[in-house]
Amino acid sequence: MPNSKAVFDQILSGITVDDTLNEKRSIAFLILEHEFGVTKSQIIANSPLKAFDWQRLDHIISRVNQHEPIQYILGEQEFYGRIFFVNSSVLIPRPETELLVETVITFAKQCRYTTKILDVGTGSGCIPITLALELPSVDIFATDISKEAIAVAKTNADKHNVFVSFSVGDIVHDELPDQQFDVVVSNPPYITEKEKVKMRDNVLQYEPHQALFVSDEDPLLFYRIIATKAKNHLKTNGLLAFEINEHFGNEMSQLLGNLGYSSVDVIKDLSGKDRIAKGYK
Repeated sequence: MPNSKAVFDQILSGITVDDTLNEKRSIAFLILEHEFGVTKSQIIANSPLKAFDWQRLDHIISRVNQHEPIQYILGEQEFYGRIFFVNSSVLIPRPETELLVETVITFAKQCRYTTKILDVGTGSGCIPITLALELPSVDIFATDISKEAIAVAKTNADKHNVFVSFSVGDIVHDELPDQQFDVVVSNPPYITEKEKVKMRDNVLQYEPHQALFVSDEDPLLFYRIIATKAKNHLKTNGLLAFEINEHFGNEMSQLLGNLGYSSVDVIKDLSGKDRIAKGYK
């Protein structure tokens, strides 16, 4: 009968990808808790395990060692204190995006007349679903170019028992939904092609490139298109808020100013990097 600490140590020794020890430990804890129901407390207490599926564990470790993100292997990721279903059709929600959500929530609570919010490029649906849960009196809309992503987002909306009006749409060629919104929010593709060399294999090999990358020649493409189209769909004093590439804070501020948005601001994340650009119609 194996004990939990021995199994934990075996997972650590079996993970061969070039991660830090803390990253490997986090992966080991996630595997044991999610897949085998072994809690961190049981591991610390070195509790015995009555039965253990070693073949299943070996399969999971093999996938980790092929650089597959643990979130895709387990099928979930935490965002804003809630668990969201994810697969390779959508980006894995990241902590930085919580700042974008906070920006919208703060605006909506200060402006009590807020009734409609649109998320462009919704992916897993973590942004609009979180907004629907935090702002239950607001109607939430969301679009994405990928039918597969919309299917994931709808699964998450059902999981969290909220209604979001999802639709498939290509922001480059299609108009925004025929509504007037108090907020248009988006976390569009913003990583330039030349930045690929700095990225890890678990991102490059598994996460959807369509949701990640933009050309080096026009890195603000999606921001410019969304900001331009949003002017026809934002109410007066409505908020436009983006998650941005940390290298383009000044350019984003200039872009929104040139398009006529007022009180343009760029907000830094906890790492001190430019992360959110916002302006008002």
